[in-house]
Amino acid sequence: MTRQPRITFIGAGSTVFMKNIIGDILQRPALSAATIALMDVNPERLAESEIVAGKLARTLGADARIETHSNQRKALEGADFVVVAFQIGGYEPCTVTDFEVPKKYGLRQTIADTLGVGGIMRGLRTVPHLWKICEDMLEVCPEAILLQYVNPMAINTWAIAEKYPAIKQVGLCHSVQGTAFELARDLDIPLDEIRYRAAGINHMAFYLKFEHRQKDGSYRDLYPDLIRGYREGRFPKPSHWNPRCPNKVRYEMLTRLGYFVTESSEHFAEYTPYFIKDGRPDLIEKFGIPLDEYPKRCVEQIERWKGQAAAFKEAETIEVAESREYASSIMNSVWTGEPSVIYGNLRNNGCITSLPENCAAEVPCLVDSSGIQPTYIGALPPQLTALIRTNINVQELTVQALVTENREHLYHAAMMDPHTAAELDLDQIWSLVDDLLAAHRDWIPEWARVTKKVAAA
Repeated sequence: MTRQPRITFIGAGSTVFMKNIIGDILQRPALSAATIALMDVNPERLAESEIVAGKLARTLGADARIETHSNQRKALEGADFVVVAFQIGGYEPCTVTDFEVPKKYGLRQTIADTLGVGGIMRGLRTVPHLWKICEDMLEVCPEAILLQYVNPMAINTWAIAEKYPAIKQVGLCHSVQGTAFELARDLDIPLDEIRYRAAGINHMAFYLKFEHRQKDGSYRDLYPDLIRGYREGRFPKPSHWNPRCPNKVRYEMLTRLGYFVTESSEHFAEYTPYFIKDGRPDLIEKFGIPLDEYPKRCVEQIERWKGQAAAFKEAETIEVAESREYASSIMNSVWTGEPSVIYGNLRNNGCITSLPENCAAEVPCLVDSSGIQPTYIGALPPQLTALIRTNINVQELTVQALVTENREHLYHAAMMDPHTAAELDLDQIWSLVDDLLAAHRDWIPEWARVTKKVAAA
């Protein structure tokens, strides 16, 4: 009898996200009889996910076996693939804290899950849990591939590579393929007629090529069309999914840098010092920057997820549509040898020669039975390299704090953050980090906890 893959989900209580990935997996013949091991610390949400996974299998006529676990190591035993999706500290209290405490200093954010003081704190909460997964994997499934869907993606990927280099891992995001869809929509060109190549770091990769296939088989550069459309006021078109996020920041940066960034305008606005400034409401209005967007999104998503989970629980069958996530493609390629190309986050190792060897780079990857193989890019244009380095500084110092258990590097990371440094002086930065560490005391490692708070500026 042919062995079937074992796929473990850590954080399987993220029912709707889990549903999308499992739906993709079970639509692939080579994976449809897999054992799906669901693990979560919340028994109620885990039970909901078990019901949904079972109904997905029945809807698709798949022979998958569904297991549930509260014990992480047990869930990981014998796994071939490990999918991780969790948010340590949740929306409440930790995400709320990451927004409300900086506000007291006049520091405003949009998403706060990747960079800045919010990203630093989220990395501090998250990485120790990812390391524990890696530790268990080395014991019970050392050959498994870790597919990580957790922010801050670059910090997480870098930290795993530093402490557990033997782990086969990839950080996965949908920004590259998602933005390609958005640009194709602006241009009124079918996405399957567009060829692109992107590289950089997670949430700050750039399309080095973005081209339209012509009838004679040649390709035409689409950047002049994008710039002209923006300058004429035709682009960006109104958002197809969130009217609060008009996507003007990225188009503005295209006119300055010559390349389009893969992550959204609401994210990118807080990765640079140019768009969110105290006392400059004109910038917020001009570029449509949605301050406090992530908390709003969390509240909406929690309510939507409750409704969807309840509907899934009651339904006899569950409609399945293919998502844009890479997980099932990776599993299918590794399991069958059928090649595919994905965009993944891995240790750079010279793929992008203008970035540090040990940083987490986002590059095109070939996937087949040999695993995930990142492709060589070479040097990025110097203006892109310079901007990306400003974000890598923060990531590197956060990882160093975690690896060496040196709390001072958390302050260093915050002082190097472009947006934070543009808004606050050094005393304010130190005091803010102290306040955040004190507020997150129950969610962070003991070495990072402050013993004495500095009075707020």
